[in-house]
Amino acid sequence: MQKNWKFKTGIVLIILSVMLFLSLPVIPFLSIDSKVKITISTIAFILAEVTFWTGGILLGKELFSKYKSYLNPKNWHKKKAGIEKVEESDKARADRTYMKG
Repeated sequence: MQKNWKFKTGIVLIILSVMLFLSLPVIPFLSIDSKVKITISTIAFILAEVTFWTGGILLGKELFSKYKSYLNPKNWHKKKAGIEKVEESDKARADRTYMKG
């Protein structure tokens, strides 16, 4: 399945935003002037937000919500119940088709 340019660009922007967010804790330990540290931190934070939301817009609502949930630490150790729901809905659809025919 070939992905279009919007999908690829959206993924790249979200990865870039994660890298910018991860760079924020490192900036205070750089051996540069405090004013420069504050400026770099502010720019990195704003760019991270802008790239994250732009990537989300390019990905679309469904994919953006999916990848956003992957980044949420609360969801890292949860078991997925979605597979069971899909199987149940497939069975219900098959039953309805059988009843019609």
